[in-house]
Amino acid sequence: MKKILLVVLSLAMVLSLAACGSSSSSAPAPASSAAEASPAPAPEAPAAPEEAGRLAEIKAAGKIILGTSADYPPFEFHTEINGVDTIAGFDVSLAQKVADGLGVELEIVDMSFDNLLISLNKGDFDFVMASLSNTPERAKAVDFSTPYFHGAQVVVVRAADAGTYATKESLAGCQVAAQKGSIQEGVAGSIAGPENVVLLSKVGDEIAELKAGKVEAVFLDNMMAAGFAAAHDDLVMLDIGIEYESDGNVAAVKKGDTDLADYISSIFDGLTPDDINALMGEAQALAGIEE
Repeated sequence: MKKILLVVLSLAMVLSLAACGSSSSSAPAPASSAAEASPAPAPEAPAAPEEAGRLAEIKAAGKIILGTSADYPPFEFHTEINGVDTIAGFDVSLAQKVADGLGVELEIVDMSFDNLLISLNKGDFDFVMASLSNTPERAKAVDFSTPYFHGAQVVVVRAADAGTYATKESLAGCQVAAQKGSIQEGVAGSIAGPENVVLLSKVGDEIAELKAGKVEAVFLDNMMAAGFAAAHDDLVMLDIGIEYESDGNVAAVKKGDTDLADYISSIFDGLTPDDINALMGEAQALAGIEE
């Protein structure tokens, strides 16, 4: 009887183990078949890379800072608007378009022209617009936008001397004035001689020297010269045939800020000649310059 019972128990254990083995080996099957029946969801599209570079930093700050020398009407100058001293002008209007395109505020820092590029590379502001030209020497230190304006080089003299200094040759060896660090510094030196050029940081100081009889001429671009001639009855602007090759006025950014330079260029390149003329006309009117 015990033998029969042992055989029965043995058979029961074998059947039990077989059932367990069958259950464990077949358990993954439903999952496998389910996977085959329901394909895995497609991988999500990679997220767009976050914007990086100078533009991203400017947007994060909520403002873009312009460095300029606000003594150069109609490009940049101080004027009173609604009783408040305001920096305005052609360059400032263009800078505002740059800021508007980025959806940020425009902040302006005013300083002497000859310190602008130094301060730009120190990080005091994001870009410079100050009737600035692209020169090989400057290009070693900063990057530039595409040109947005082309002017001509002229001189301002006392009205009483208009007949005396009507040619380049007539200014050879004369004391003349130019803004320190400007392209006019080199132009004036090539005509009057470098030793005869009085270099000043502010154009207003150059005009004061001219009116006081300390210099015979001030070298400026034609738009600027027209402004001072209009504001002073005893001064006139003269085109003495200065030949100077220039790509035109540009904006400057810190070396390596190519994304910012490209963006600013896209704003300038999107302007039509009518847009430029309208903005210049507004700046001239605000500066009291007759076209």
